[in-house]
Amino acid sequence: MTNPRPVPGGWPVLGHTVPLLRDPLKFFASLPAHGDVVKLRLGPLPVTVVTTPELSWQVLATDADKFDKGLVFDKMRPLFGDGLATSNGELNRRQRRLVMPAFGRARIAGYAEHTMTKLADELASSWRPGEVVEFDRCMQDLVLTIAGQTLFSTALGEDALREIQRSIPVMLKYVLVRAFSPKFVERLPIPPNRKFDAAAARLREVIGETVVTAREEGADHGDLLSMLLLARDEDTGEGMSDRQVHDEVITILTTGAETTAVALAWFFHELGQHPDVERRFHTEVDEVLGGRPARFEDLPDLVYTHQIVNEIVRRTPPLILMRRAREDVELGGVRVPTGTEVAVSQHTLHRDPRWFPDPDRFDPDRWSPGHTAELPKGAYIPFGAGARLCPGHVFAPTEIGIVAATIGARWRLVPVPGKKVYAQLKATMQPNRLPMTVVPRT
Repeated sequence: MTNPRPVPGGWPVLGHTVPLLRDPLKFFASLPAHGDVVKLRLGPLPVTVVTTPELSWQVLATDADKFDKGLVFDKMRPLFGDGLATSNGELNRRQRRLVMPAFGRARIAGYAEHTMTKLADELASSWRPGEVVEFDRCMQDLVLTIAGQTLFSTALGEDALREIQRSIPVMLKYVLVRAFSPKFVERLPIPPNRKFDAAAARLREVIGETVVTAREEGADHGDLLSMLLLARDEDTGEGMSDRQVHDEVITILTTGAETTAVALAWFFHELGQHPDVERRFHTEVDEVLGGRPARFEDLPDLVYTHQIVNEIVRRTPPLILMRRAREDVELGGVRVPTGTEVAVSQHTLHRDPRWFPDPDRFDPDRWSPGHTAELPKGAYIPFGAGARLCPGHVFAPTEIGIVAATIGARWRLVPVPGKKVYAQLKATMQPNRLPMTVVPRT
Protein backbone atom coordinates (compact mmCIF):
# COMPACT_ATOMS: atom_id res chain seq x y z
CA MET A 1 0.00 0.00 0.00
CA THR A 2 1.06 3.58 -0.65
CA ASN A 3 0.67 6.87 1.21
CA PRO A 4 -1.70 9.66 0.08
CA ARG A 5 -0.22 12.19 -2.32
CA PRO A 6 0.52 15.57 -0.71
CA VAL A 7 -1.33 18.61 -2.09
CA PRO A 8 1.11 21.39 -3.07
CA GLY A 9 0.74 24.98 -1.92
CA GLY A 10 0.68 24.63 1.87
CA TRP A 11 1.91 27.48 4.09
CA PRO A 12 4.23 27.13 7.09
CA VAL A 13 2.19 26.59 10.30
CA LEU A 14 -1.14 27.41 8.59
CA GLY A 15 -0.94 24.59 6.05
CA HIS A 16 -3.63 24.86 3.37
CA THR A 17 -6.01 26.92 5.53
CA VAL A 18 -5.27 30.16 3.67
CA PRO A 19 -5.90 28.93 0.10
CA LEU A 20 -8.89 26.94 1.36
CA LEU A 21 -10.56 29.95 2.99
CA ARG A 22 -9.54 32.30 0.18
CA ASP A 23 -11.29 30.27 -2.54
CA PRO A 24 -12.63 26.98 -1.16
CA LEU A 25 -14.47 25.97 -4.33
CA LYS A 26 -11.39 26.38 -6.50
CA PHE A 27 -9.26 24.64 -3.89
CA PHE A 28 -11.45 21.55 -3.61
CA ALA A 29 -12.05 21.41 -7.36
CA SER A 30 -8.27 21.15 -7.82
CA LEU A 31 -7.81 18.10 -5.60
CA PRO A 32 -8.73 15.29 -8.06
CA ALA A 33 -5.83 16.35 -10.26
CA HIS A 34 -3.46 15.27 -7.47
CA GLY A 35 -4.95 11.80 -7.01
CA ASP A 36 -7.86 9.72 -5.74
CA VAL A 37 -6.54 9.98 -2.17
CA VAL A 38 -4.59 13.13 -1.26
CA LYS A 39 -3.24 14.77 1.89
CA LEU A 40 -3.53 18.40 2.91
CA ARG A 41 -2.97 20.24 6.18
CA LEU A 42 -5.42 22.30 8.23
CA GLY A 43 -2.91 24.22 10.30
CA PRO A 44 -0.46 21.55 11.43
CA LEU A 45 -3.09 18.78 11.23
CA PRO A 46 -2.83 16.40 8.23
CA VAL A 47 -6.14 15.51 6.56
CA THR A 48 -6.63 12.77 3.98
CA VAL A 49 -9.19 13.64 1.28
CA VAL A 50 -10.86 11.12 -1.03
CA THR A 51 -11.91 12.52 -4.40
CA THR A 52 -13.89 9.74 -6.12
CA PRO A 53 -17.49 8.56 -5.67
CA GLU A 54 -16.41 5.00 -4.91
CA LEU A 55 -14.05 5.97 -2.10
CA SER A 56 -16.49 8.55 -0.72
CA TRP A 57 -19.17 5.86 -0.54
CA GLN A 58 -16.72 3.54 1.20
CA VAL A 59 -15.99 6.16 3.87
CA LEU A 60 -19.59 7.26 4.42
CA ALA A 61 -21.52 4.03 3.89
CA THR A 62 -19.74 0.71 3.23
CA ASP A 63 -17.10 1.12 5.95
CA ALA A 64 -18.97 3.70 8.02
CA ASP A 65 -18.46 1.69 11.21
CA LYS A 66 -14.69 2.12 10.80
CA PHE A 67 -14.99 5.90 11.14
CA ASP A 68 -16.15 8.40 13.75
CA LYS A 69 -17.10 12.02 13.14
CA GLY A 70 -14.01 14.14 12.51
CA LEU A 71 -12.32 17.45 13.20
CA VAL A 72 -15.03 19.86 12.04
CA PHE A 73 -17.60 18.14 14.23
CA ASP A 74 -15.22 18.25 17.21
CA LYS A 75 -14.96 22.00 16.82
CA MET A 76 -18.74 22.31 16.69
CA ARG A 77 -19.29 20.27 19.87
CA PRO A 78 -19.39 23.37 22.12
CA LEU A 79 -22.48 24.41 20.11
CA PHE A 80 -24.09 21.07 19.20
CA GLY A 81 -23.18 19.14 22.36
CA ASP A 82 -23.79 15.45 21.66
CA GLY A 83 -26.46 15.86 18.99
CA LEU A 84 -26.59 13.67 15.90
CA ALA A 85 -24.11 15.87 14.04
CA THR A 86 -21.31 15.30 16.56
CA SER A 87 -22.01 12.09 18.51
CA ASN A 88 -20.41 8.73 17.75
CA GLY A 89 -20.85 5.03 18.35
CA GLU A 90 -23.75 3.66 20.35
CA LEU A 91 -24.89 7.12 21.48
CA ASN A 92 -25.31 8.19 17.86
CA ARG A 93 -27.18 4.99 16.97
CA ARG A 94 -29.48 5.36 19.99
CA GLN A 95 -30.23 9.00 19.27
CA ARG A 96 -30.92 8.23 15.63
CA ARG A 97 -33.51 5.63 16.67
CA LEU A 98 -35.19 8.23 18.88
CA VAL A 99 -34.99 11.19 16.49
CA MET A 100 -35.79 9.64 13.11
CA PRO A 101 -39.52 9.03 13.79
CA ALA A 102 -39.90 12.81 14.05
CA PHE A 103 -38.91 12.97 10.38
CA GLY A 104 -41.17 10.18 9.12
CA ARG A 105 -43.45 10.75 6.15
CA ALA A 106 -46.62 11.22 8.21
CA ARG A 107 -44.94 13.78 10.46
CA ILE A 108 -43.48 15.69 7.52
CA ALA A 109 -46.90 15.77 5.87
CA GLY A 110 -48.24 17.34 9.06
CA TYR A 111 -45.44 19.91 9.19
CA ALA A 112 -46.13 20.74 5.55
CA GLU A 113 -49.87 21.23 6.06
CA HIS A 114 -49.75 23.21 9.28
CA THR A 115 -46.54 25.19 8.87
CA MET A 116 -44.76 25.15 5.48
CA THR A 117 -47.75 25.88 3.23
CA LYS A 118 -49.28 28.35 5.68
CA LEU A 119 -46.15 30.45 6.22
CA ALA A 120 -45.14 30.40 2.55
CA ASP A 121 -48.61 31.61 1.57
CA GLU A 122 -48.52 34.35 4.21
CA LEU A 123 -45.19 35.57 2.90
CA ALA A 124 -46.39 35.56 -0.72
CA SER A 125 -49.53 37.45 0.34
CA SER A 126 -47.47 40.14 2.08
CA TRP A 127 -45.69 41.31 -1.08
CA ARG A 128 -46.92 44.08 -3.36
CA PRO A 129 -46.40 44.38 -7.14
CA GLY A 130 -43.15 46.14 -7.99
CA GLU A 131 -41.77 45.80 -4.47
CA VAL A 132 -38.03 45.11 -4.21
CA VAL A 133 -37.34 42.51 -1.53
CA GLU A 134 -34.04 41.27 -0.10
CA PHE A 135 -34.95 37.77 -1.19
CA ASP A 136 -32.12 35.93 0.54
CA ARG A 137 -33.10 37.53 3.86
CA CYS A 138 -36.77 36.74 3.20
CA MET A 139 -35.92 33.07 2.69
CA GLN A 140 -33.71 32.96 5.75
CA ASP A 141 -36.44 34.49 7.94
CA LEU A 142 -39.09 32.19 6.45
CA VAL A 143 -37.09 28.99 6.90
CA LEU A 144 -36.08 29.87 10.46
CA THR A 145 -39.71 30.62 11.29
CA ILE A 146 -40.81 27.29 9.77
CA ALA A 147 -38.09 25.51 11.76
CA GLY A 148 -39.08 27.27 14.95
CA GLN A 149 -42.80 26.63 14.59
CA THR A 150 -42.16 23.03 13.62
CA LEU A 151 -40.05 22.56 16.73
CA PHE A 152 -42.08 24.56 19.23
CA SER A 153 -45.74 25.30 19.72
CA THR A 154 -46.27 29.05 19.29
CA ALA A 155 -47.22 29.71 22.90
CA LEU A 156 -44.28 27.71 24.25
CA GLY A 157 -41.55 28.92 21.95
CA GLU A 158 -42.01 32.66 21.35
CA ASP A 159 -38.75 33.59 23.09
CA ALA A 160 -36.97 30.72 21.37
CA LEU A 161 -38.26 31.83 17.95
CA ARG A 162 -36.97 35.36 18.47
CA GLU A 163 -33.56 34.10 19.59
CA ILE A 164 -33.37 31.67 16.67
CA GLN A 165 -33.91 34.53 14.21
CA ARG A 166 -31.33 36.64 16.03
CA SER A 167 -28.51 34.20 16.74
CA ILE A 168 -28.47 31.52 14.03
CA PRO A 169 -27.52 33.95 11.20
CA VAL A 170 -24.62 35.23 13.33
CA MET A 171 -23.29 31.74 14.02
CA LEU A 172 -23.62 30.67 10.41
CA LYS A 173 -21.68 33.73 9.29
CA TYR A 174 -18.60 32.68 11.25
CA VAL A 175 -18.87 28.90 11.49
CA LEU A 176 -16.57 28.15 8.54
CA VAL A 177 -13.73 30.26 9.94
CA ARG A 178 -14.16 28.48 13.27
CA ALA A 179 -14.21 25.05 11.68
CA PHE A 180 -11.09 25.40 9.53
CA SER A 181 -8.90 27.64 11.67
CA PRO A 182 -6.06 26.18 13.75
CA LYS A 183 -7.01 25.63 17.38
CA PHE A 184 -5.05 28.60 18.72
CA VAL A 185 -7.13 30.95 16.52
CA GLU A 186 -10.31 29.83 18.33
CA ARG A 187 -8.94 31.27 21.58
CA LEU A 188 -8.11 34.71 20.19
CA PRO A 189 -10.51 37.51 21.30
CA ILE A 190 -11.19 38.56 17.71
CA PRO A 191 -14.67 39.76 16.63
CA PRO A 192 -15.71 36.54 14.78
CA ASN A 193 -14.94 34.46 17.87
CA ARG A 194 -16.67 36.85 20.27
CA LYS A 195 -19.79 37.13 18.13
CA PHE A 196 -20.00 33.39 17.48
CA ASP A 197 -19.55 32.49 21.15
CA ALA A 198 -22.06 35.09 22.36
CA ALA A 199 -24.73 33.98 19.86
CA ALA A 200 -24.16 30.30 20.69
CA ALA A 201 -24.44 30.99 24.43
CA ARG A 202 -27.69 32.95 24.00
CA LEU A 203 -29.23 30.25 21.84
CA ARG A 204 -28.21 27.41 24.14
CA GLU A 205 -29.68 29.26 27.13
CA VAL A 206 -33.08 29.98 25.61
CA ILE A 207 -33.41 26.50 24.07
CA GLY A 208 -32.49 24.96 27.41
CA GLU A 209 -35.16 26.98 29.20
CA THR A 210 -37.76 26.00 26.58
CA VAL A 211 -36.94 22.29 26.94
CA VAL A 212 -37.26 22.44 30.73
CA THR A 213 -40.60 24.27 30.49
CA ALA A 214 -41.94 21.75 27.96
CA ARG A 215 -40.84 18.83 30.15
CA GLU A 216 -42.60 20.32 33.16
CA GLU A 217 -45.81 20.85 31.19
CA GLY A 218 -45.75 17.26 30.00
CA ALA A 219 -48.22 17.97 27.18
CA ASP A 220 -48.00 16.83 23.56
CA HIS A 221 -48.30 20.02 21.54
CA GLY A 222 -47.96 18.14 18.25
CA ASP A 223 -44.58 19.78 17.61
CA LEU A 224 -41.18 18.21 17.11
CA LEU A 225 -40.04 19.12 20.62
CA SER A 226 -42.95 17.17 22.13
CA MET A 227 -42.04 14.15 20.05
CA LEU A 228 -38.41 14.29 21.17
CA LEU A 229 -39.45 14.55 24.81
CA LEU A 230 -41.89 11.66 24.50
CA ALA A 231 -39.62 9.37 22.43
CA ARG A 232 -38.62 6.07 24.06
CA ASP A 233 -35.95 3.59 23.03
CA GLU A 234 -37.58 0.32 21.94
CA ASP A 235 -34.80 -1.71 23.57
CA THR A 236 -34.56 -0.01 26.96
CA GLY A 237 -37.73 2.08 27.30
CA GLU A 238 -35.56 5.07 28.19
CA GLY A 239 -36.09 8.56 26.82
CA MET A 240 -33.73 11.47 26.31
CA SER A 241 -32.46 13.71 29.07
CA ASP A 242 -33.19 17.44 28.88
CA ARG A 243 -29.59 17.99 27.81
CA GLN A 244 -29.87 15.47 24.99
CA VAL A 245 -33.14 16.96 23.74
CA HIS A 246 -31.52 20.38 23.89
CA ASP A 247 -28.53 19.18 21.83
CA GLU A 248 -30.78 17.61 19.17
CA VAL A 249 -32.89 20.79 18.89
CA ILE A 250 -29.76 22.93 18.42
CA THR A 251 -28.45 20.48 15.81
CA ILE A 252 -31.72 20.42 13.85
CA LEU A 253 -31.98 24.20 13.84
CA THR A 254 -28.41 24.96 12.88
CA THR A 255 -27.75 22.27 10.29
CA GLY A 256 -31.12 22.31 8.56
CA ALA A 257 -32.28 25.89 8.25
CA GLU A 258 -29.28 27.34 6.46
CA THR A 259 -29.06 24.83 3.60
CA THR A 260 -32.80 25.15 2.88
CA ALA A 261 -32.82 28.95 2.91
CA VAL A 262 -29.80 29.14 0.63
CA ALA A 263 -31.30 26.61 -1.79
CA LEU A 264 -34.51 28.67 -2.05
CA ALA A 265 -32.56 31.87 -2.65
CA TRP A 266 -30.55 30.29 -5.48
CA PHE A 267 -33.70 28.60 -6.86
CA PHE A 268 -35.29 31.94 -7.75
CA HIS A 269 -32.00 33.55 -8.73
CA GLU A 270 -31.43 30.82 -11.30
CA LEU A 271 -35.01 31.18 -12.58
CA GLY A 272 -34.26 34.86 -13.13
CA GLN A 273 -31.15 33.96 -15.13
CA HIS A 274 -32.77 31.22 -17.23
CA PRO A 275 -36.12 32.29 -18.79
CA ASP A 276 -36.74 28.89 -20.40
CA VAL A 277 -36.41 27.13 -17.04
CA GLU A 278 -38.66 29.74 -15.44
CA ARG A 279 -41.37 29.25 -18.09
CA ARG A 280 -41.32 25.47 -17.66
CA PHE A 281 -41.50 25.86 -13.89
CA HIS A 282 -44.47 28.23 -14.07
CA THR A 283 -46.27 26.03 -16.58
CA GLU A 284 -45.96 23.04 -14.27
CA VAL A 285 -46.99 25.02 -11.19
CA ASP A 286 -50.06 26.38 -13.03
CA GLU A 287 -51.10 22.91 -14.18
CA VAL A 288 -50.69 21.32 -10.75
CA LEU A 289 -51.80 24.10 -8.42
CA GLY A 290 -54.09 26.34 -10.47
CA GLY A 291 -53.03 29.39 -8.47
CA ARG A 292 -53.44 27.94 -4.96
CA PRO A 293 -50.66 27.26 -2.42
CA ALA A 294 -48.77 23.99 -2.74
CA ARG A 295 -49.56 21.06 -0.46
CA PHE A 296 -47.60 17.96 0.49
CA GLU A 297 -49.69 15.75 -1.78
CA ASP A 298 -48.83 17.96 -4.78
CA LEU A 299 -45.12 17.15 -4.64
CA PRO A 300 -45.18 13.94 -6.75
CA ASP A 301 -46.76 15.93 -9.60
CA LEU A 302 -44.19 18.74 -9.39
CA VAL A 303 -41.62 16.74 -11.36
CA TYR A 304 -39.77 19.60 -13.04
CA THR A 305 -39.77 21.60 -9.82
CA HIS A 306 -38.02 18.66 -8.17
CA GLN A 307 -35.44 18.59 -10.97
CA ILE A 308 -34.66 22.25 -10.31
CA VAL A 309 -34.30 21.50 -6.60
CA ASN A 310 -31.86 18.66 -7.34
CA GLU A 311 -29.78 20.89 -9.59
CA ILE A 312 -29.69 23.68 -7.02
CA VAL A 313 -28.66 21.26 -4.27
CA ARG A 314 -26.01 19.74 -6.53
CA ARG A 315 -24.44 23.16 -6.99
CA THR A 316 -24.73 24.43 -3.39
CA PRO A 317 -24.07 21.53 -0.97
CA PRO A 318 -22.19 21.76 2.33
CA LEU A 319 -18.50 22.10 1.65
CA ILE A 320 -17.10 19.06 3.38
CA LEU A 321 -17.83 16.00 5.54
CA MET A 322 -15.17 14.94 8.04
CA ARG A 323 -14.52 11.51 9.51
CA ARG A 324 -11.80 10.01 11.73
CA ALA A 325 -10.50 6.47 11.23
CA ARG A 326 -11.26 4.25 14.24
CA GLU A 327 -8.94 1.55 12.88
CA ASP A 328 -6.47 1.06 10.06
CA VAL A 329 -8.31 1.32 6.72
CA GLU A 330 -7.34 0.86 3.09
CA LEU A 331 -8.77 3.43 0.68
CA GLY A 332 -7.96 2.83 -2.98
CA GLY A 333 -4.68 1.11 -2.17
CA VAL A 334 -3.67 3.87 0.26
CA ARG A 335 -2.98 3.07 3.91
CA VAL A 336 -5.02 5.18 6.33
CA PRO A 337 -3.85 4.62 9.92
CA THR A 338 -6.08 4.76 13.00
CA GLY A 339 -6.78 8.34 14.05
CA THR A 340 -6.38 9.84 10.57
CA GLU A 341 -8.73 12.69 9.71
CA VAL A 342 -10.51 11.81 6.44
CA ALA A 343 -12.59 14.25 4.39
CA VAL A 344 -15.18 13.94 1.63
CA SER A 345 -16.01 17.10 -0.33
CA GLN A 346 -19.46 17.21 -1.91
CA HIS A 347 -18.33 20.15 -4.04
CA THR A 348 -15.56 18.06 -5.56
CA LEU A 349 -17.93 15.18 -6.30
CA HIS A 350 -20.88 17.25 -7.53
CA ARG A 351 -18.75 19.11 -10.07
CA ASP A 352 -16.88 16.14 -11.47
CA PRO A 353 -17.36 16.32 -15.28
CA ARG A 354 -17.26 12.52 -15.54
CA TRP A 355 -20.67 12.35 -13.88
CA PHE A 356 -21.98 15.87 -14.49
CA PRO A 357 -20.95 17.04 -17.97
CA ASP A 358 -20.26 20.78 -18.14
CA PRO A 359 -20.67 20.87 -14.35
CA ASP A 360 -20.78 24.66 -14.00
CA ARG A 361 -23.83 24.85 -16.29
CA PHE A 362 -27.23 25.12 -14.61
CA ASP A 363 -29.24 22.29 -16.16
CA PRO A 364 -32.29 20.81 -14.40
CA ASP A 365 -32.70 18.36 -17.29
CA ARG A 366 -29.71 16.40 -16.06
CA TRP A 367 -32.17 15.17 -13.40
CA SER A 368 -34.97 14.20 -15.78
CA PRO A 369 -36.33 10.64 -15.35
CA GLY A 370 -33.84 8.04 -16.51
CA HIS A 371 -30.87 10.41 -16.80
CA THR A 372 -29.44 9.59 -13.38
CA ALA A 373 -29.45 5.80 -13.64
CA GLU A 374 -25.73 5.64 -14.41
CA LEU A 375 -24.60 7.88 -11.55
CA PRO A 376 -22.30 5.84 -9.30
CA LYS A 377 -23.00 5.68 -5.58
CA GLY A 378 -21.27 8.59 -3.94
CA ALA A 379 -21.40 10.96 -6.92
CA TYR A 380 -24.37 12.90 -5.51
CA ILE A 381 -24.48 13.09 -1.71
CA PRO A 382 -25.92 16.46 -0.62
CA PHE A 383 -27.24 14.93 2.62
CA GLY A 384 -24.39 12.50 3.22
CA ALA A 385 -24.84 8.75 2.92
CA GLY A 386 -25.13 5.51 4.81
CA ALA A 387 -26.17 5.12 8.44
CA ARG A 388 -25.46 8.80 9.14
CA LEU A 389 -27.61 10.16 6.33
CA CYS A 390 -28.97 13.54 7.43
CA PRO A 391 -32.38 13.12 9.13
CA GLY A 392 -33.66 16.08 7.11
CA HIS A 393 -33.02 14.46 3.72
CA VAL A 394 -36.80 14.33 3.08
CA PHE A 395 -37.82 17.35 5.15
CA ALA A 396 -35.57 19.80 3.26
CA PRO A 397 -36.63 18.95 -0.33
CA THR A 398 -40.26 18.94 0.83
CA GLU A 399 -39.89 22.43 2.27
CA ILE A 400 -38.03 23.77 -0.77
CA GLY A 401 -40.62 22.34 -3.16
CA ILE A 402 -43.65 23.64 -1.24
CA VAL A 403 -42.23 27.12 -0.70
CA ALA A 404 -40.95 27.50 -4.27
CA ALA A 405 -44.20 26.31 -5.86
CA THR A 406 -46.37 28.44 -3.55
CA ILE A 407 -44.39 31.57 -4.41
CA GLY A 408 -44.16 30.64 -8.10
CA ALA A 409 -47.93 30.22 -8.36
CA ARG A 410 -48.37 33.95 -7.74
CA TRP A 411 -45.14 35.79 -8.48
CA ARG A 412 -42.09 36.14 -10.67
CA LEU A 413 -38.95 37.25 -8.84
CA VAL A 414 -36.98 39.46 -11.23
CA PRO A 415 -33.28 40.27 -10.67
CA VAL A 416 -32.56 43.95 -10.01
CA PRO A 417 -30.43 45.33 -12.88
CA GLY A 418 -26.89 46.33 -11.97
CA LYS A 419 -26.79 44.31 -8.75
CA LYS A 420 -24.03 41.72 -9.03
CA VAL A 421 -24.83 38.45 -7.30
CA TYR A 422 -22.07 35.99 -6.44
CA ALA A 423 -21.56 33.09 -4.07
CA GLN A 424 -19.73 33.60 -0.79
CA LEU A 425 -18.95 30.63 1.37
CA LYS A 426 -19.99 30.79 5.01
CA ALA A 427 -21.61 27.66 6.38
CA THR A 428 -22.88 27.09 2.82
CA MET A 429 -22.67 28.88 -0.51
CA GLN A 430 -24.73 31.98 0.24
CA PRO A 431 -25.45 34.75 -2.25
CA ASN A 432 -23.67 37.96 -1.26
CA ARG A 433 -27.05 39.67 -1.55
CA LEU A 434 -30.14 39.00 -3.59
CA PRO A 435 -32.47 41.96 -4.19
CA MET A 436 -35.36 40.95 -6.47
CA THR A 437 -38.43 42.73 -7.78
CA VAL A 438 -41.79 41.10 -7.11
CA VAL A 439 -43.83 40.89 -10.33
CA PRO A 440 -47.37 39.42 -10.35
CA ARG A 441 -47.97 36.61 -12.79
CA THR A 442 -51.58 37.53 -13.57
